[in-house]
Amino acid sequence: MSTLPEVATTPEVLEREFSLLTAVTRLDFLSRRDNVVIDEPNDAADDDDHWMRIKDVTTTLDVEEALELLTLGEVVARKAHEHRQLGIRAALRGGADWEQIGRALGVSPRSAWERHVSWLDEQVRARAAGDPDALDAESLTAARTLAGRRP
Repeated sequence: MSTLPEVATTPEVLEREFSLLTAVTRLDFLSRRDNVVIDEPNDAADDDDHWMRIKDVTTTLDVEEALELLTLGEVVARKAHEHRQLGIRAALRGGADWEQIGRALGVSPRSAWERHVSWLDEQVRARAAGDPDALDAESLTAARTLAGRRP
């Protein structure tokens, strides 16, 4: 039987509460607190290599903070994925082709298109499951038209 506390906050809860920027800021804060010792005061706080040293054995986070760090990592990944799709749609509306989009994502044009279409398919399933944040039918039709055929 575990004596560790249950995760009080789920990614779904934090997704609703935090914007991407807020989640990243909190994730960064907790990440910097975890496993670091500040050797000496340093005016260049943005230069990670000079202001902190990673410890191998202990953490400065309690269990709740460590679980929050883990949860925030998931939230940031989910929100970043959503923002990627927004970026793809914006690039398409702006006239970019799949070769340009693939290069921006570091993948082939075909892979970029397939990932995007897969996300659109996920939106259909999410809408059918009652997710109010999923794209509606009209938006999905417009997004599929914009995506065009597989490159």
